Amino acid sequence: MSPLIGLTAITKTYGSGTAAFRALRGVDLAVDEGEFVAVMGPSGSGKSTVMNLIGLLDTPTSGRYDFRGVDVTGLTRDQRALLRRRHIGFVFQGFHLLARTSAQENVELPLLYRGEGAKARHEHARRALAQVGLEGWEHHTPAELSGGQQQRVAIARAIVTEPTLLLADEPTGNLDSERGREIMGLLAALNREHGITVLMVTHEPEMAAYARRTVRFKDGLIAGDELAAGTAAVGA
Repeated sequence: MSPLIGLTAITKTYGSGTAAFRALRGVDLAVDEGEFVAVMGPSGSGKSTVMNLIGLLDTPTSGRYDFRGVDVTGLTRDQRALLRRRHIGFVFQGFHLLARTSAQENVELPLLYRGEGAKARHEHARRALAQVGLEGWEHHTPAELSGGQQQRVAIARAIVTEPTLLLADEPTGNLDSERGREIMGLLAALNREHGITVLMVTHEPEMAAYARRTVRFKDGLIAGDELAAGTAAVGA
């Protein structure tokens, strides 16, 4: 069976001539459905670039990207946007919530963009908020929520479309240690109980320990790829 994500000889160069910067230098990476992978590396190592490519927010300079066995490298901008809306959820370090909008309305936004009716939006948003432990907080605005609760709303917004893949970029970066552990426990539960594949960029070893696999980047290449102790390979 094909992996969910397959990167083959992926390169990404920004600029040209003497100003060219090779952010990725030939990356091969396979991620199976249902995995929880932490992506680590120093600034400029290529970890954020590869996440943007996997999330179809950018395109590679060369190489091939397969999503569920289909080459998506040559998709148009509109086709990439459609694939993102249907299959990929995003969680960022900044919560990116609309300030004067309730938690439920924030979570409904992806469904609104997909053209779903009000009744379906309300039901799905309430269910997603309950999944992240915010039942009863639907009508609170971000100003009435703690940082951890705001990140939970952001995660609910990311999973309300029932994505195949959740991309998390430093999801605990704006949180204290206790709230960070709560969010990581939530991501681990979504992976374990709902089968959502999670790829997470982090610089914190404590947070990476929640993942079952850690991929380390250095100078635009994969420098390490390790399973957590006691973890069997997916599909083994």
